Amino acid sequence: MIEPTTTRPLGARTPAMLTVAAAALTGAVFLAPQRLAGGGLHDRAQIGAAFRAAVAGYWSSGARNYPPALQHVVDYWLRFHLIKTGVAILLLGVLGVLTVRLWREFARAGGRPRGRRAALGAVGAAVTLSTAFVLAMVMANLQGAVAPFSSLLPMELDKTSDPATTRLLAQARLQLAGSHRVDGYTPPALDVMVGDCARYHVAMAVIAVVLLIASVGLGVLLWRGRARSADRRTRRVIGWAAGFTALPALFAVLLLVANTGVARDPAPALLALFDGGF
Repeated sequence: MIEPTTTRPLGARTPAMLTVAAAALTGAVFLAPQRLAGGGLHDRAQIGAAFRAAVAGYWSSGARNYPPALQHVVDYWLRFHLIKTGVAILLLGVLGVLTVRLWREFARAGGRPRGRRAALGAVGAAVTLSTAFVLAMVMANLQGAVAPFSSLLPMELDKTSDPATTRLLAQARLQLAGSHRVDGYTPPALDVMVGDCARYHVAMAVIAVVLLIASVGLGVLLWRGRARSADRRTRRVIGWAAGFTALPALFAVLLLVANTGVARDPAPALLALFDGGF
């Protein structure tokens, strides 16, 4: 909660330490997952090539269970998302603390030069936006960890000139356009894809509910803090912060509605993905 102006001013050491930690974690969130996930897959091109080859074999196998080659890629992608989620959560925590400290300092800066106040406001806004970006990263990677196969599917479209990929996509489009069945037959691999697509969107719907509850709860706490504050400038800053919580709440509602709808009927979304329009 933002304190009144009587609170001790923010020292230079704490935000400096938080900034260093944020910089280190920012590097880690982009570099650590690929290095720590193992599996001998080192870049997106290699992952995509391995995934496309494995999916082609899976599609033609007539089995529901992933063959070893595909399981290897999916397991790697699961580890990748789990590691990235963990590091991103740490980064989110650091940025969240830094955001609160900066806006507290901004609230206390009423008697300081205008340039100082403007600088604090600009830095606070930048860190707030960075926090929102990292929150979105956490959400996306949690979703990818729940359904790593569906998270990998866009890579299937990276090299659509590959004959095996072109043939697979054409057959999948035909099946999906016919509500999964052509001549009464549904390829087992397609059933698994449709089910995993539903799981992928259920995961985001659940994440959206958590975000909505957290946003509303934070907004309520901030409004209560605003009512208790006696300092006019502090009340104004807390009011801005409380109003800002409406944005993630609205975003969460949109995510919830969209992902719930897709989870109920995932085949059209999967068809749109294979058509390159999702």
